[in-house]
Amino acid sequence: MIEAEAEAVRGLTDGLDEGFDRAVEAMKATSVSSCRVVVTGIGKSGIVGQKIAATLASTGTAAFFLHPSEAIHGDLGMILKGDVVLALSHSGETAEVVALVPHVKRRGATLVAMTGRKDSTLGKGADVVVTVVIREEACPLNLAPTASTTAQLVMGDALAMALSVEKGFQPEDFAALHPGGKLGKRFLKVVDLMHTGEAIPLVPESAAMKDVVYEMSRKRLGITGVTNAAGQLVGVVSDGDIRRLLERDGPKIMSDTAADAMGRTPKSIVAAAFAAEALRLMEERKITSLFVLDADGKPSGILHLHDLWGIESI
Repeated sequence: MIEAEAEAVRGLTDGLDEGFDRAVEAMKATSVSSCRVVVTGIGKSGIVGQKIAATLASTGTAAFFLHPSEAIHGDLGMILKGDVVLALSHSGETAEVVALVPHVKRRGATLVAMTGRKDSTLGKGADVVVTVVIREEACPLNLAPTASTTAQLVMGDALAMALSVEKGFQPEDFAALHPGGKLGKRFLKVVDLMHTGEAIPLVPESAAMKDVVYEMSRKRLGITGVTNAAGQLVGVVSDGDIRRLLERDGPKIMSDTAADAMGRTPKSIVAAAFAAEALRLMEERKITSLFVLDADGKPSGILHLHDLWGIESI
């Protein structure tokens, strides 16, 4: 049974023709015209259609699923001129789906059929046909939709992925559509997480040590940046730096300035970097805070390791 489904998937490559390319081009055009891809089907094909619509939407193509029975009872208004309707029916004769054909045309939408038979009623009525032909179902009776729905699912994924490549869909686009969960966290950018404005611990090079300690305590990040007269980051003072100075010089450090105590090679990152890159840098350098610099070398934010909990390193 598993081999029957695997065979159905392997056979899809041999069946690819210009219909696949035309379907991708039609769906790509919806982005230019601010239209949508409307996926429809019933029964098992309908369930597959819901997944295809979700995959399209998550990879940058406006798409939704429309139940064919609901469509002919008032929901046809969801289909707009310029939309692409992707209709799934292995036989191409599913009554509820076939019934939509003239109405889709009347609405001014392009009809793409995903079917196992080009010469079916649905195939003949469609503007574009994507063929999904299988030798037999995995069902011992060759009746229950099994291999055919697996093949539909794979073909739907192929359409979605080809479309995302054609549209130049990038990781940052994916991140914008997946703000929740591990996927969203992985593609968050530094700018989404960094502390900004008054929350950034900063002192001038001339700051007395009591002011350095006060700034570190007030901002509660265990560190402060040190800036020059131009506002550029030239060093950092951490809790560890203060402890080491106390061990070495004792109370005399209170007569020092920030410039005397600071480390002069601070690590930094840009706001447009992925948060995972910031985490990787912190782990490599064994530091807990990272300043974010603008193009002029001035601090625009700061990240603490706590801000990155749950981000997976890449």
